Amino acid sequence: MDWLFEWLSQYGYVGLFAGLLLGILGLPIPDETLLVFCGYLIYHGRLDFTTAFLTGFAGSLCGITLSFYLGRSLGRKIVYRYGKYIRLTPAHLDRVDRWFDRIGAWSLSIGYFIPGIRHFTALVAGMGHMRYLTFAIFAYSGAAVWVALFLTLGYVFGDRWENTSALVHRYTLIATGVGIAIVAVIWLYRRARGRRV
Repeated sequence: MDWLFEWLSQYGYVGLFAGLLLGILGLPIPDETLLVFCGYLIYHGRLDFTTAFLTGFAGSLCGITLSFYLGRSLGRKIVYRYGKYIRLTPAHLDRVDRWFDRIGAWSLSIGYFIPGIRHFTALVAGMGHMRYLTFAIFAYSGAAVWVALFLTLGYVFGDRWENTSALVHRYTLIATGVGIAIVAVIWLYRRARGRRV
């Protein structure tokens, strides 16, 4: 993790942009920690809040848009060719498309706050051929809130940014686990009810 802090300390806004772009594309970069640390640098006057926000937003925007177009141009081709090796079929894709038609747009906004999810929501939206305008409204508004929130946390807590980042990470994982459990219970309930009918 120290390399990330050195990178940001040395390259500032360029490091922030590149880190978020690559992190949202799926590289193992701790995006929230990166943003909270930038907030800490703002607290110490080494970065400007507005410039850091615009840079972070631009990096997030570029990363998620690139994921969207990768999903649109290559996603289905890859599933059709290699999906059988991981038991992913076109029928599964159709189910995901139907789910995405119902609530998928909101997952683009909320997905930023769920580790591991934000990397896939844009790919799935692209594979489902979501309209770009719909994608942009939900994905970009989510990015703006996400970047602003974590920069603000780093700025407000200043020298205690590491403890804050660890707490946020822990509670985000707990909330994600609870959310997944709720979705699983609902899915199992509906499946059982469907079999009884």
